[in-house]
Amino acid sequence: MTDINGERRTRAAGGVLVAATVAAGLMAGTFYVFACAVMPALARSEDRVYVDVMRDINDVIQNPVFLLVFMGALALAGLAGWQSRGTPGNWWIRAGAAAYALAFLVTVVGNVPLNDALARPGDPAALRERFEDPWVIWNVVRAVLSTLATACLATGLATRGRRPARSAPRTPRQPTATQGTPHATGH
Repeated sequence: MTDINGERRTRAAGGVLVAATVAAGLMAGTFYVFACAVMPALARSEDRVYVDVMRDINDVIQNPVFLLVFMGALALAGLAGWQSRGTPGNWWIRAGAAAYALAFLVTVVGNVPLNDALARPGDPAALRERFEDPWVIWNVVRAVLSTLATACLATGLATRGRRPARSAPRTPRQPTATQGTPHATGH
């Protein structure tokens, strides 16, 4: 007998896990691009240009698409971790959710306060001095954590459909002649 509701729940949980994996991957890519291209390019700029461009980036990035993926990855990964209880690969899914939660926390506690400080009026050289190195470090941390989250969620997705291996049932061994069974000759 097919459990239709159970099958729907399984499919829905699989869809949540796929969405969480994609969202975490998008965030890992965003942070990666900042680490590999945006920040090194800005490092070549004069202080005023550096501060103005980072302020513009911080304004522009707060848009519905970015925020949906940034916050959605957290919610979806958490939901996927909850839905995975008792399934193959659940450890990977929960590890992925935890890694993304840490990346989210790094952003909220590390990068956002630095962004807010950069938005305040002040001498561009002084603002940049307090901003650049810590922001880059925290960005690398969240890039690594988001990448780890994506890898863990993808591994959980890959192992999710597998059934746990079950060992073959043990059959009792038949006694042999050397183990003290009576001989066929009747001695």
